[in-house]
Amino acid sequence: MGTRQEISQLPPDADLARADSLAREIFSEIANKWALLIIEFVGQRTMRFSELRDEIGGISHKMLTQNLRMLERNGMITRTVHPTVPPRVDYQLTEAGQALRSVVDGMCGWTQEYLPHIEAARRSVDDGRHL
Repeated sequence: MGTRQEISQLPPDADLARADSLAREIFSEIANKWALLIIEFVGQRTMRFSELRDEIGGISHKMLTQNLRMLERNGMITRTVHPTVPPRVDYQLTEAGQALRSVVDGMCGWTQEYLPHIEAARRSVDDGRHL
């Protein structure tokens, strides 16, 4: 992202600095731990609800449902219902979702690279010292 001057030149809906911008709303919805994990897993292959629930440790049925609906509403995933008994529902990333996954992959790489630094900083602060 650029400087404040560059940001202020954006249309109001795209300006993250504005409390009422659509961009901030979307960013707030998508930038949560469950949504990012869903993006990562569905980006690997088309998945069913139960597969996602099994793969993402600690997510509840309710949270998975809410996040899948939000990601579908924001155009990150598609939901395909197959006319079987019981119905089979598949989830896959859209083009926008694939683009977001590349950002998520970058965040994962950053976390792996800087994990020792982050752990040291946490220990320092928790112990009352500063780096």
